[in-house]
Amino acid sequence: MHLHILGICGTFMGGLAAIAKQAGHTVTGCDANVYPPMSTQLEAQGIQLIEGFSPDQLKLDPDLFVIGNVVTRGNPLMEAILDTGAGYVSGPQWLAENALRGKWVMAVAGTHGKTTTASMLAWILEEAKLFPGFLIGGVPVDFEVSARVTDSPFFVIEADEYDTAFFDKRSKFIHYRPTTVILNNLEFDHADIFPDIGAIETQFHHLVRAVPRIGLLVVNSCSESLDRVLARGCWTPVEPFGTDLGWQARNTDAANAFDVFFGGQWQGRVEWGLLGHHNRLNALAAIAAARNAGVPPDVATEALGRFQGVKRRMELRGSVGGVNVYDDFAHHPTAIDTTIAGLRAQVGDARILAVIEPRSNTMKLGAMKALLPGSLAGADRVFCYGGGLGWDAVAALAPLGHKATVHDDLGNLVDAIVAEARSGDQVLVMSNGGFGGIHARLLNRLGR
Repeated sequence: MHLHILGICGTFMGGLAAIAKQAGHTVTGCDANVYPPMSTQLEAQGIQLIEGFSPDQLKLDPDLFVIGNVVTRGNPLMEAILDTGAGYVSGPQWLAENALRGKWVMAVAGTHGKTTTASMLAWILEEAKLFPGFLIGGVPVDFEVSARVTDSPFFVIEADEYDTAFFDKRSKFIHYRPTTVILNNLEFDHADIFPDIGAIETQFHHLVRAVPRIGLLVVNSCSESLDRVLARGCWTPVEPFGTDLGWQARNTDAANAFDVFFGGQWQGRVEWGLLGHHNRLNALAAIAAARNAGVPPDVATEALGRFQGVKRRMELRGSVGGVNVYDDFAHHPTAIDTTIAGLRAQVGDARILAVIEPRSNTMKLGAMKALLPGSLAGADRVFCYGGGLGWDAVAALAPLGHKATVHDDLGNLVDAIVAEARSGDQVLVMSNGGFGGIHARLLNRLGR
């Protein structure tokens, strides 16, 4: 079957494309912006990418158009598909019907940490010789691909609450029908489709309603929002993490290690290179979910000692003249704060130059602008790209005083960062997009 995928360079749709290709389908796709790492991964698999949404793509004559949620009414190719009566389906529905049916689906949901936690879970299952299929919203370093299909009964999926498509406004995760679910956390996000936190909680309630009695919910005990979700109805066993009553991480004498307890009983020790309390919570959730699939906790903790992380999650892109340049996907104030705190724990008193692109729909709408100054307070200098925003970034970051600088031109932003940077500095770039190739531009300029 020939599938033509609209919005193919999104992390979910790109992963779907890889799975379809591995399953033997002919796959092509298009997107408005084609950038790494997804474009590189797709091209390496022989998937043809087309820039833009020209109606001429109807001439490819695929058996089915698979529609990503980036596509809206008014999109010229989508309008042509509708006008001609060509067959189309949403990405989540195609995945559910063609890759997930009959699988033990292990879904990782939540506002933050989905990609890292799903990567940890897939790695634990891999190390336990269960060889799971997976679709993750990033590229785990240990696998070098974001998605794959296998003969294993297990399939790990990053379960996003964003809507499915313009013609299906349910959250994507409703389609997956998981047996094991991790609920990492729940905060307000996606202001373009959800009016308030209560609307998001309703979608999570719908997810919980579909988990079977033989399954498991692994739930962050520190989230009041998740407490409210479960209070609306729960028919599945629950194992909390981050609490003495469930899964807990306890400090050891070594900064890079922690002990894992469940119900007060020691389960194993994780010794790894990841930092931050958030990553410990992610690990606890992955260990608990893996146990539900039959992996003993001591095997899981040992496996995490070999876990290398995810690209674009505090990824060191290069060092020039004593200046380190990092890339991170953080785009929500809580994630920005957590990312800066994690880097601070690693570099101590070294200066952190935070570079942010408020690119997500929620950020562009300004729904989180009041929280930005607090989330960036841990950085020594802040550089913000203000291009394309519908709100005044200078005014929003005013509480940071002279520590913050806003530039609407990317070239001027790069100039300002290079002028400020000195040996020993840590430049932390945070965006959920390609950010105009700023990482390479910075390293190139610093190298001069």
